[in-house]
Amino acid sequence: MAQRLPEDPIVRNIVNMLRGAQINRRQLLRGAGIGAAGASALALSACAPGGSGGGGKDGVIWGNWTYYLDFDEGTASFGSLEKFTKESGIPVQYIEDIDDNNTFYGKIKDQLKLGQNVGYDVITFTDWMNARLIQAEQVQEFDYANLPNVTANMIDPQWDALDVDPGRKFSIPWQLPASGWVWNTEAVPGGIKTLDDFMKPELKGKVGVLTEMRDTIGMILAGLGHDPAGDWGDKEFTEAIDWLKEGLDSGQIKNVKGNSYTQDLQRGDTLAAMAWTGDVIMMNTEEADGPKWTMEIPESGGMIAADSFTVPNGTTPEAKERVEEMINFYYDPVVMAEVADYVTFVPPVKGTQEAMKKVNPENADNPLIFPTEKDWEHLYNFRTLTAEEDKKYSTEFQNVLGL
Repeated sequence: MAQRLPEDPIVRNIVNMLRGAQINRRQLLRGAGIGAAGASALALSACAPGGSGGGGKDGVIWGNWTYYLDFDEGTASFGSLEKFTKESGIPVQYIEDIDDNNTFYGKIKDQLKLGQNVGYDVITFTDWMNARLIQAEQVQEFDYANLPNVTANMIDPQWDALDVDPGRKFSIPWQLPASGWVWNTEAVPGGIKTLDDFMKPELKGKVGVLTEMRDTIGMILAGLGHDPAGDWGDKEFTEAIDWLKEGLDSGQIKNVKGNSYTQDLQRGDTLAAMAWTGDVIMMNTEEADGPKWTMEIPESGGMIAADSFTVPNGTTPEAKERVEEMINFYYDPVVMAEVADYVTFVPPVKGTQEAMKKVNPENADNPLIFPTEKDWEHLYNFRTLTAEEDKKYSTEFQNVLGL
């Protein structure tokens, strides 16, 4: 997918910095070290009067992750939001405020507990965090009478993917980040097909894992023969942690990173890793000499999550209806294809692949955006943990990683 630099010199400089540093999409603003002025320059349409911005009593205030909506570098605008506002008359204040589930939750948890307005009409946490809000009864049930596109077009694997919200009464997927195994195609010609392959002698000190527990432990569990979405417990978790600890203690696994893991791959410090599919697509797109990395959903299983819309209890009924109109708009396959072409994660909307043939034919058969039926058989959700399990397993995981 060709990417054109914007004419605005401020935005162009930001984009150049990002390309030079190879920052992950979710670190766009924070990683570039820009403040409110820079953020406004990058998201002009979200903030400019009369553009996609607005919100307030007659609009929608949407809190989302950075680099997670179709931003047009040429016009410095979010194309789909512009279209929605033009068609509906509803202004949207789009705020790229989520850079981590836990830290963002920390900012709004007090208001959530009190049922007060959190400053956003709709937010898009990852489903494991959404599960916490749903169990605490801090979000509102959607009115599906306002969501015909969602009813018709949500992909089947997602309706019951969140075990505490069967039928998606309180959460509606926005994008589906998937994770799998990546390797340097030239340096690892045989690829990574099993967990044991990460332990090849020639890869010592060149293996990377993610600091996100549900991705790393989930793929290890699957590689050891356990269903991450199934009825596993302390015994299976300990087995997975022991595998990880052995790899770290031996020096086989050296690079433990969050969003910056892509830099290790690009420098050659990491030759094989557990990774997020969208990032690898972006990396290969930006390689001047052609694709450098191979990314696959492992036969043993990769992970699939969802960043989903939820409406906090403090959102007014009128604003909730406007949110539902916006969500319904994005569940049009043509609109979602425009978004998916930019964010390069798995879209949750049926018909998006067919629509992509017109939006960008090069991405229409990309299995990392549109998993095959076989791939779906090997993509797992991470089961919802109890509060006690979450605390226990997260602490053990962080201790092993030395965080």
